[in-house]
Amino acid sequence: MQQKNNWLLFLIIALVIVSCDSNRVFDTYKSVPDAWHKDSIVSFQVNPPDSIHAYNLFVNLRNTNQYKYNNLHLIVEMVFPHGKTIKDTLEYRMADPSGKLLGTGYTDVKENKLWYKEKVVFKETGTYTVNIQQAMRENGKVNGVAELTGITDVGFRIEKPETK
Repeated sequence: MQQKNNWLLFLIIALVIVSCDSNRVFDTYKSVPDAWHKDSIVSFQVNPPDSIHAYNLFVNLRNTNQYKYNNLHLIVEMVFPHGKTIKDTLEYRMADPSGKLLGTGYTDVKENKLWYKEKVVFKETGTYTVNIQQAMRENGKVNGVAELTGITDVGFRIEKPETK
């Protein structure tokens, strides 16, 4: 009986924590194997709730202390329902000048919520596809980093802009 009560308490706490995020419209992660290969694309299928309101878009990452770079280069592609494609090459800071990893979390796993686009209106109805690919390069080298270690999960998030 005690174990059942503990499980119920855990479930209630988890639901309260999840429900507090009222701005969230879409928020999903996908695991990356031991290393994120440069040709591996993480894809998300998104059906926006409407074609009127503006939303903020984020790339979410979880990384460990095995991530050895101060920055991160990503190629993020949004494919619209009717075939139009927008592709962006983005750079994010992942560590401070001393090398300490940025992000939130008390363990050696850090979560990073990285801006992708602001105030986006999904004017086309249907399914959008968001593709995320790592594009890391080491200084002085032409070829990209083939196997990027330290990234454990890649996510995509859509949220309502905060109202003031």
